[in-house]
Amino acid sequence: MKLERLVKKAQKGNDKAYLMLFQQYEADIYRMAYVYVKNKEDALDLVQEVAYQSFKKIRTLENPEYFKTWLMKITINCALNLINKNKKIIPLNVDFEVFTGSEDKDVALTLSLHKLIDTLKEDEKSVILLKYYDDRTLKEISEILDIPLGTAKSVLYRALDKLRQNLKEVDNYA
Repeated sequence: MKLERLVKKAQKGNDKAYLMLFQQYEADIYRMAYVYVKNKEDALDLVQEVAYQSFKKIRTLENPEYFKTWLMKITINCALNLINKNKKIIPLNVDFEVFTGSEDKDVALTLSLHKLIDTLKEDEKSVILLKYYDDRTLKEISEILDIPLGTAKSVLYRALDKLRQNLKEVDNYA
């Protein structure tokens, strides 16, 4: 109930209410952005972009109870826009950022998971990340991505099948 009151205050122009709302989900936004862009700087830039876009468009949110869902949708759209923009740029050298302070096995597993997820199309990646990373239901995923529930289900099952096939190929080489 408190969330809905804060959203309504923010929609009426209360900056402090908006800031309190955004800060509740800032870490979730960062994590989702990082999974898409795979580096800290771009993820932080996306958090700022999401803050700006959501602040500017807060009045368009019709159902305050879906504030987090709405923020995640903005995050995904901003991330995809950045990825598409960066596809037009040819990198001179590609650095692979590795998490510091992790065990070697954890790093290898993390890199393998990122490689597996990167084999998916953007729509498949979005559904997988929302389902298993952000713990969303298929109904919520369909609302966030603005696709029919049946489409969300088929994309999920297609993506899982691709991941299984790619995992089998990796196991065959190992």
